[in-house]
Amino acid sequence: MARKKPRETTVEAVLSEAGTGPFQRRLLGVFGLVWTADAMQVLAVGFTAPSIATTFGLSIPDALQTGTLFFLGMLVGAAVFGRLADRYGRRRILLGTVALDAVFGLLSVFAPSFEILLALRFLTGLAVGGTLPVDYAMMAEFLPARQRGRWLVALEGFWAVGTVAVAIVAWVASSAGVADAWRWIFACTAAPALVGIWLRFWIPESPLYLLKSNRPEEARTVLNRVLTANGKPATQIRISAGPTSPGRDKGGIFTSPLLRRTILILAVWLLVSAAYYGVFVWLPGRLAGEGFGFVRGYGFLVVVALAQIPGYALAAWGVERLGRRPTLIGFLLLSAAGCFLFTVATSVALIATAILVMSFALLGTWGALYAFTPELYPTRSRATGMGAAGAMARFGGLLAPTVMAPIMAISFEAAIGLFAVLLLLAVGATFAIDVETRRVPLD
Repeated sequence: MARKKPRETTVEAVLSEAGTGPFQRRLLGVFGLVWTADAMQVLAVGFTAPSIATTFGLSIPDALQTGTLFFLGMLVGAAVFGRLADRYGRRRILLGTVALDAVFGLLSVFAPSFEILLALRFLTGLAVGGTLPVDYAMMAEFLPARQRGRWLVALEGFWAVGTVAVAIVAWVASSAGVADAWRWIFACTAAPALVGIWLRFWIPESPLYLLKSNRPEEARTVLNRVLTANGKPATQIRISAGPTSPGRDKGGIFTSPLLRRTILILAVWLLVSAAYYGVFVWLPGRLAGEGFGFVRGYGFLVVVALAQIPGYALAAWGVERLGRRPTLIGFLLLSAAGCFLFTVATSVALIATAILVMSFALLGTWGALYAFTPELYPTRSRATGMGAAGAMARFGGLLAPTVMAPIMAISFEAAIGLFAVLLLLAVGATFAIDVETRRVPLD
C-alpha cells in the first residue's frame, strides 16, 4: 500500500490566504518611517550646502562634497549589504544598517570640522545605502502577488513624505535665521531612524529566505504570525518552495538567464538617478537663491515636494492595472516631457509647470521602478539585485553633480535638456526588458 504524501503548500499560497492586513500595515509603517529618514538624508545634500559653506568658510561647490561622500557611501553600502542580506538573512542587516544610519546621522550634527563631517556623511551614506535595497526585498517577500506592486509603490511613497519634511525643516531653519542651520537639518533627518531601530525588532525574518535556507519550520512559524495578525487561522501544512523557473535560482545576477535583464534594469537605474539627482540636488539651491518670480524660495520647494504624492498614487494604480513595464515607460516619457518643457519655457508659469511635472513624473517613475526591480530576481539573488540597482543609482547620484557641474555653470536649461535625453534612453532600455511581473509569484 503506497504511503500517502503529506500535504504541502507554498509561501505564495499562504500569503494569498493571509491577504494584506494589519501585519503588512505595520510592516509598511516601520519600513516607511526609515524610508522617510533616508529620503531626508539624501535630499539634505541640496538644502544644507549653503549653511555648511558659511560655517566652514567654503564655496558651495566645496560644501557639496558632503553629497559626493554621502553618495559614495551609499554606493558601497548598497552593493555590500545587499549581498550580505542574501547570505546571512534580511533581519540582521535590517537591524544593523538602521542602527548605523541613526548613530552616524546623529554624530554628523556635532561635527567640529569639515573633514570630520565628510567622514561622518560617508558612513551615514554607507548605512542608508544598505537599508534601501534590503527594505524592498523584505517588503516584497511578505506580500501576495496580487497586491505586491501597489504596496511596494506605497513604501516608495514615503520618500515623498521625507522630501516634504526636509523641505519644511530647511524652510523653518532659513526663516528663523538660525546659525549653522545644517546641524538642525541633520538632527531632524536622524530622528526617524533612531525610532526605527526599536521598531525593527518586531519584524521577523523573511519566510522565503528561511525556506531557501532549508528552514521550513521557521518559515511556517513566521507565516503563521502573518495569518494570525490578519485574522486567519494558522496552518499546520508543510511549506515547500513551489515551482521555480528553470535556472533562475542558480548562479548570480550577472549569469544566464538573469544577465540580460540585469544589464538593462541597471541601465535604467543609472539613467533615472542621474536625471533625478541632477535636478533635485541642484534645483533647491537655485530656486532658494535665484528663483524665477514666484518660483523662488523654500515655500515653492514644499509645493514641489507635495507634487510627488499624486505621482506615487498614479504609479500604485498603474503597476496593478496596466503592468510594471507600461507604467514605468509612461512615467519616463512624462518625466522627459517635463524636462523638455523647462528648456523651452519662456514664462514663470511655464517654468513652474515644468518643475511640478518633473517632480510628479520622476517620483512616479521611482515608484514603478521599485515595484518592478525586486520581482525580476529569485529569492537567493533578490537583495543582491536590489543592492546592485541601489549602487547604480548612487553612481548616478555621484555623476550628476560632478559631471554636470560644468554644464550647469554654462546653462542650467541645457543640463535639464540632457536629462530629458537620459530619460528617453531609459525608455529604450525598459522596452528591451523581456518580462512583465504583474501578479507573478516570487520564487
